[in-house]
Amino acid sequence: MEVELRAARSRLPAAAALVFLALGTLLLVVGPSAAQTGPTVATTTVEGVITPVMADHLDDTIEQAARAGHEALIVRLDTPGGLLESARDIVQRFLNAPLPVVVHVAPAGADAGSAGTFITYAAHVAVMAPATTIGAATPVDLEGAEVGDKVVENTAAFAEAIAEERGRDVEFAVAAVREGRSVTASTAVEIGAVDLEAADLDALLAGIDGREVTVQGQAVTLATAGATAVEAEMSVGRQLLQLLANPNLAFILLSLGTLAILYEIANPGLGLGGVVGVVSIVLALFAMAVLPVNWAGVALLVLAMAMFVAELFAPGIGVGAAGGTAALILGGLFLFQGDTGVTVDWWVLAPTAVLVFVLAVLAGVLVARAHGRRSVAGSDDIIGRTLRVEHAAADKARARVGETWWRLRAEDPSTTLVDGEQVTVVGRDNLDLIVAPTWRESVQPADHGDDPG
Repeated sequence: MEVELRAARSRLPAAAALVFLALGTLLLVVGPSAAQTGPTVATTTVEGVITPVMADHLDDTIEQAARAGHEALIVRLDTPGGLLESARDIVQRFLNAPLPVVVHVAPAGADAGSAGTFITYAAHVAVMAPATTIGAATPVDLEGAEVGDKVVENTAAFAEAIAEERGRDVEFAVAAVREGRSVTASTAVEIGAVDLEAADLDALLAGIDGREVTVQGQAVTLATAGATAVEAEMSVGRQLLQLLANPNLAFILLSLGTLAILYEIANPGLGLGGVVGVVSIVLALFAMAVLPVNWAGVALLVLAMAMFVAELFAPGIGVGAAGGTAALILGGLFLFQGDTGVTVDWWVLAPTAVLVFVLAVLAGVLVARAHGRRSVAGSDDIIGRTLRVEHAAADKARARVGETWWRLRAEDPSTTLVDGEQVTVVGRDNLDLIVAPTWRESVQPADHGDDPG
């Protein structure tokens, strides 16, 4: 019996250690979740131009926030405006959201301009930080001109319907569309355009706590005091798409694409300039597809491209480059609409125009120098030249003629070109040189020199 007691006592420390280990593991697992048993809110940021990309992001964020059981979704808003169609999509999603949506126009100095006005009005709770503004929602067409009365009245009715649904000031909503009216945060609270003023997230959560809102026909009381904020960030893919939908980047891509194609024309060969140019222009066209484009600006940019190409055919004078630069600056000014808050900044426009001018003149100088040497591109003088084959091992046989690379193609399809061998140019097909191995020259005189008599 005594032996058994001693054995039991010896097992006690081990058992106690196991119990403490189990309790510690349980605390590690349960502790973090227990610490977050209080209310949570999802937050996300809408900054910049309102585009279809932003509308898709908010649509997904609302669904995720509802599935996660958050008390509300808080959208930090700072936008100069954007596409009315995208704003309509966001408004429709807010009005039918399965959880309360709170729009916070912040930080100080932020704006809920144009399309941002409708988005703010559509929230269950609209909040503005001090020193922020809202309004100026008059629609314009793609040329920046005033639209017809039917469009204005339809947009005003849209704003009025949102205001009535959310119980906000209808007069301001209509005036923002018809008259382009804009007010500060304090005035917006005073006239009932928004619900309250809050400098930061903590003040917002305290201010909306206990407020009752209607979500899909059901009354919901917000319990946000001391709630934990969970950030819902935009995906990397959407961030890239939204970045492309930037007027400054679109202008730079158009300018870069023009330069790359210009250098491909000035120095044809490997085609790298053409590839870079086409890709840049395609990306710029994508950006313009989601931005309010002024087609007069597009026409000026096309004119600028034509003038830069003309510089290559009259190099050294600089008239084409100067005219192209002037058209580029005017095109940048007209390309996107200031009335919707979408413009190319001068700090992007001016340096880009100067850089394009300098590089266009340089391309013209390169062409002039090339014309001063023995002709290599587009001339029959290249026929009969002896060249050295390079890059044949990579199945991309090429040869350098002057400062230009040409693709090589054997005259006899059964002939394989080898790096380092000497070949003779016997013909030309666009940018391809038709060549034959030089050893054939020793055979050709005998063939052509036979006297039939």
